Amino acid sequence: MESAPTREAPRQRAAVRPQDGWFLVLAFAVIGADQAVKWLIRQTIERGDSLAVVWPLKLVHVTNSGAAFGMFQGAGPLLVMTSILGMIAIVVFLFNPSFAHPLMRLGLALMLGGAVGNLIDRVKDGEVVDFVKVPNFPAFNVADSAITIGVLVLVWAMLREPQPSQPGD
Repeated sequence: MESAPTREAPRQRAAVRPQDGWFLVLAFAVIGADQAVKWLIRQTIERGDSLAVVWPLKLVHVTNSGAAFGMFQGAGPLLVMTSILGMIAIVVFLFNPSFAHPLMRLGLALMLGGAVGNLIDRVKDGEVVDFVKVPNFPAFNVADSAITIGVLVLVWAMLREPQPSQPGD
């Protein structure tokens, strides 16, 4: 007896669906908030000065020509290229059906908004404005916070995502 030919499941394609719009709205909100607060810092605090808010938090006006935590100082062109490649990867994953869980997309949207926010500064000024300072930690900004929170949300979602069962389990 001949068995019926097996069909492979059609491969799902990455696509922007109407219900995914809020992920893009979130990414744009992060970009807007990041750029607005950096503009405000540039207008109100002289570069190098600080303003005590509530211990241990200070607002500062410092710039960083490197990556997170001051690494790769002066590597602007390399950081621009890696940012662009990273953003492309995030967009691909953001609309990939394998990353359909809302928490995964939330993390990716936060990462995308943060990456674009810092890229704008890097391209426009050659450096990123950082303004939040706590003791024993490098200064950071809204974009850095969004990237960090996005990574944590993404990892948490991936750890919580049930793994598909393997044949024979």
